[in-house]
Amino acid sequence: MTNWFMTGVSSGLGEALSQAALARGDTVTGTMRKIADKEAFEKQAPDRARGVLLDLSMPEIARSTVMDALPEIGEIDILVNNAGFGLTGAIEETPLDQIRHLFEVNLMGPIAMIQAILPQMRQRRAGHIVNITSMSGFAPWGGTGIYGASKYAMECIGQTLAQEVESFGITVTNVAPGGFRTGFAGSALAEANNPIEDYENSPVRQNRDILTQAGGKERGDPKRAAQAILNAVALPDPPKHLFLGEDALLHTREHLDLVEEEMDKWREWSLSTAFPKE
Repeated sequence: MTNWFMTGVSSGLGEALSQAALARGDTVTGTMRKIADKEAFEKQAPDRARGVLLDLSMPEIARSTVMDALPEIGEIDILVNNAGFGLTGAIEETPLDQIRHLFEVNLMGPIAMIQAILPQMRQRRAGHIVNITSMSGFAPWGGTGIYGASKYAMECIGQTLAQEVESFGITVTNVAPGGFRTGFAGSALAEANNPIEDYENSPVRQNRDILTQAGGKERGDPKRAAQAILNAVALPDPPKHLFLGEDALLHTREHLDLVEEEMDKWREWSLSTAFPKE
């Protein structure tokens, strides 16, 4: 039996993954912000589903809450950093306080969870950390810069963490989904607070329309995504990067090809910056 700790199990991919883990007999401690969601979660498996009320927009409090609960929760085998939300709008349109709030939830919150649970994993030289990032953490597009920046940062956290803890027998997987029918393009998608008229006919609004109009019609199935994650973490050598969805593969590869093309195009300029050989 695997003991999971997951953030954001009330909806979306977190809900699908927690249900899949419980269905196979695992124990899941899941976080949520509402008492009603906690009660509904625990009813799924009263002896194996434990809810923890947690607000990741206050990372320090979230961290101490989890640390206080660990003696009762027991040894965590897998931590899943899933909770977060989306935001569209031009960078110019997004107030600093709104940016700060998104980063508290999407970046600082997951770091707080890692810092709370990693010591336990390190002491017993075992564990797996799964970070749900996004294809936007690899392939940015206009109007999602702030959200994408939080996922770029989380990608870096996961990749460097994997190097830091490998010698302790701990593995790290960054999961980058594309579009899935999770409600991301609905209630979980915020908009910049200071709209500017000049952006109305720009890619900023066009890309938001693409997101919202596709809401509920995305090709990605959260239940199949959950199964892919379950399969990945069960491997003796799990992936460090797991892209979920045809669109995630397509757009990430397009962006990486563009970066490689730029590197080749300006290679001579890149190499021209060294001191002359003596």
